[in-house]
Amino acid sequence: MQDVIDHLEQNQEAALEQLKELLRIPTVSADSAFADDMRKGAEFVHNALQEAGLSVKTIETPGHPIIYAEWLKAEGAPTVLIYGHYDVQPPDPLDLWTTPAFEPDVRDGCIWARGATDDKGQCWTHVLSVGAWLKVHGSLPVNIKFVIEGEEEVGSENLDVFLEQHKEKLACDVAVVSDSSQYAPGIPAITYGLRGILACEVTLTGPNRDLHSGSFGGAVINPVNALCRLMGMLHDDQGRIQIPGFYDSVIALTAEERAQFASLPFDESEWLADLGTDAPAGEVGFSSNERRWARPTCDINGISGGYSGEGPKTIVPSKATAKITCRLVPDQNPEQLTAALKNFLADNLQPGLKFEFTSQHGAPASVADLNSPYMAAAKSAIEKSFDSVPVMVREGGSIPVVGSFKEILGIDTLLLGWGQNSDNLHSPDEHFSIEDFHRGTAASAYLWQELANG
Repeated sequence: MQDVIDHLEQNQEAALEQLKELLRIPTVSADSAFADDMRKGAEFVHNALQEAGLSVKTIETPGHPIIYAEWLKAEGAPTVLIYGHYDVQPPDPLDLWTTPAFEPDVRDGCIWARGATDDKGQCWTHVLSVGAWLKVHGSLPVNIKFVIEGEEEVGSENLDVFLEQHKEKLACDVAVVSDSSQYAPGIPAITYGLRGILACEVTLTGPNRDLHSGSFGGAVINPVNALCRLMGMLHDDQGRIQIPGFYDSVIALTAEERAQFASLPFDESEWLADLGTDAPAGEVGFSSNERRWARPTCDINGISGGYSGEGPKTIVPSKATAKITCRLVPDQNPEQLTAALKNFLADNLQPGLKFEFTSQHGAPASVADLNSPYMAAAKSAIEKSFDSVPVMVREGGSIPVVGSFKEILGIDTLLLGWGQNSDNLHSPDEHFSIEDFHRGTAASAYLWQELANG
């Protein structure tokens, strides 16, 4: 093991240069103008995995290619599936970058570029660690499979099809994904739970055109007024969601989990000040960390309708629309709750309105076994590299691939984030600590040994 770590330390500059090469390729999956660059990114990943010593295939999809690689010579050892993505968010707004988004710059101990932490930098730690093992020993202590896709930032439309079509080839014991964050600088974390999601849009239509509010106001239904009334019915004054059956399947947090969350270093007043507000909000009886990580939510993401330009316009609008998302916790069913939400809104609709409801997408929540041997291996690997025992956290957001791995392949996922929440993911000046890049690579290398010993 020490030989592998020594090799990684001796080749840190070369590792950083290789990451820079990847970061220079503008793999923006959302914009067709970058199609050629997406192809170049896929080729770069393919070639790098091949040079690391794995057997590699580029799998074509109706969208962007998926790169599959494997090394399967560790007889009797666990098989690990490593997932990552080579596509990135658009860099806009360009004028807010200190240096160009696709010209990686090293300063203040970080590498600055689009994709530095989401997800090229984090994914690359695993490519480097596997390559180091094969370079030093010619073998790995576990069997390894890579799936690196190019559509994560646009919904991974073709990934589930790929997983279904290649179930047998992708069979494994556990997945590893590094597309999350540490808890804070110097406090590494393992994310053992993710909230799920349902997303929808509701449109109310009243009169067949905008009407003069003087001539018609008070005599016909106003869809904006009605929509605001309807949205206000979603919660009671205790922050509880009023959709019938919404909490029926919610698994309560254990006393141990609540105690662990409470023990984390968290200054609520500082957190609120950073957000520009001075009071917490949400479901009564829960802490801010419990609310944002492990309790279900229902949020209105936007309301539109009528006139919103400068100055007055005295109308009764014809239409009003709201976008709604619910964050879900383990055992809540997105399809059932989408139907329950639709029925709740329809049942409380005032007369004189047409009701349109569009379900956009959904994904279940996931939670991993805190006592599994894979979790123990991850804890040990991180402690050896970061010189700190990782804290166990949940994440309020969703990573749909984790649900796909569970549903399609029947496996749990180790979510091992090396970045920080302050790395400006999806924003200008995205960056990744170079020290954490190297420590994450070492933790990855330790992980293969720990999983083999587990």
